[in-house]
Amino acid sequence: MTKPILTVALLLDEARIFSEQESVHPEPTIFGVTDGKAIGTYLEHKFQSHLENKYVHAPGNSASGIDLPGLAVDMKVTSIRQPQSSCPFKHARQKIFGLGYSLLVFVYDKSDNPANRTATLNIQHTFFIDAEQTGDFQMTKGLREIIAREGNEDDLVAFMQDKMLPVDEIEARRIAQELLASPPKQGYLTISNALQWRLQYGRVIVQAGTVPGITRIW
Repeated sequence: MTKPILTVALLLDEARIFSEQESVHPEPTIFGVTDGKAIGTYLEHKFQSHLENKYVHAPGNSASGIDLPGLAVDMKVTSIRQPQSSCPFKHARQKIFGLGYSLLVFVYDKSDNPANRTATLNIQHTFFIDAEQTGDFQMTKGLREIIAREGNEDDLVAFMQDKMLPVDEIEARRIAQELLASPPKQGYLTISNALQWRLQYGRVIVQAGTVPGITRIW
């Protein structure tokens, strides 16, 4: 029997099923593990296997560096104690126009059971952020407000400089001209400047399911 091709709608359904199952699964291989990266790798690989048992992945560019290139979706796994993750820095424009792909985020609370030496990842939140909403909240909000108040190119450039967006003035003016032609979508991530973007999900956890582009799955 031919497996169906994975779609975003099916991905969200499977993420809900997986979150429910994983939240009660006792796992010996992560007992005592405190390294968030190791826990994230465990959960991502397990979910990938869950998908591969049932679906064929949509074709995509594996060189893109994201988990599900055929759907333009990257998976993130983070602890509820500090809900954040990193992602590759490609260009400062990502902070305004979004990362260029959607995010499927699992937020867990890990508990160890010394009696049987297993650990359980209680999935506290699972949500999907559309690519258009993956910009930085304060950056996009500020730029949108300036445009709404009839701000001009100089106003936009000054704001980007005040926020220390890592671009030179020539690029800032190029971005400003694009924004005046088409204002950015409101982003909901908090993105810290670094060699790798640091994505923080506190606002998304609160607003998932209440604003366009952020779907609460679990």
